[in-house]
Amino acid sequence: MFRNERLRLRAVEPEDLDLMYLIENDTSLWALGSATVPYSRYSLKQFIAQSQNDIFRDGQLRLVIEAAGAEAMGFIDLQGLELRHRRAEVGIVLLPGYQGRGYATDALCLLCQYAQQHLALHQLTAVVASKNEPARRLFQRAGFACLSTLPQWLSSGDGFEDALLWQKLL
Repeated sequence: MFRNERLRLRAVEPEDLDLMYLIENDTSLWALGSATVPYSRYSLKQFIAQSQNDIFRDGQLRLVIEAAGAEAMGFIDLQGLELRHRRAEVGIVLLPGYQGRGYATDALCLLCQYAQQHLALHQLTAVVASKNEPARRLFQRAGFACLSTLPQWLSSGDGFEDALLWQKLL
């Protein structure tokens, strides 16, 4: 478990089902990921129960971002693990009431420390919609470099949108 004075990152618990259900079924977030259908409580409950909280076994790692007062505010993920090349992709989502207050930056910096110190990863990447200015600022503040534009990478309601590839060497 990693923490600073404002928050901690911890494993997903069964008590996080309602938060996961809310976030995974928020259709406004689907364009940022790969979701195309709603998730049932049952399938999310199974996901939580079957997760080993081990990126090497599960192929992904989801951690809860929790305020110092034990209030869950979102999730941060590592996915797309490439063992040979020692890299993974980052995803992060916070509930609206916690956005714009520095929590995402703190969580991302803690995740970078964890990835370097405990997973021995060499780099983290993120793909961000080019129009997502808050996410662009987040990755820049956390020391990521914008490497390239991926033309028409993301499908949106209006067609396709460019994405930016961000990288941090650990």
